[in-house]
Amino acid sequence: MTKELEDAFRKLKERGVHTFAVTVVSVNKEDGTCVVSDDDIEFPDVRLSAVIDGNNKKSYLFPKVGSDVLVSPIMEDLHKLYVEYYSELESLDYHFGEVQFKIDRDGFLLKKQNETLKKLVSDLLIGIKSMSFLVTTTGGNGNTTTLNNVATFNGIENRFNQFLKDS
Repeated sequence: MTKELEDAFRKLKERGVHTFAVTVVSVNKEDGTCVVSDDDIEFPDVRLSAVIDGNNKKSYLFPKVGSDVLVSPIMEDLHKLYVEYYSELESLDYHFGEVQFKIDRDGFLLKKQNETLKKLVSDLLIGIKSMSFLVTTTGGNGNTTTLNNVATFNGIENRFNQFLKDS
């Protein structure tokens, strides 16, 4: 390969605009964007995902305001920036079709369509706490509506409520 051709290929591979470090000023979780600043210039509408689409095909890592991130341009366009690396996260939100997985400091949400793991566990515990048993005695059948370990299930329910969330 000639030197001219090698130089031409090298020039094709070079990017005019590179990844750069900035600080997060604000985060818009509804739009999946943030505002960042390099102390001289403020860049609005920086994407938190390389692709933003309205069909819930999205996954976001939400940076903490005041943290540092690396941003890169899409097709070398400084008006189309996206966050490439995060120094500190506030939360994350992943969507896989009808399934959503969300984590923040208060816990996590696991949701499929309109059903959440927290609601399922809550309904299960309500059912367990309201159990009644049909017992056979020597004189016939009898009913009991007393569950001996209600306090145990109340404790477990409180633990689930602290661990899971429903919004």
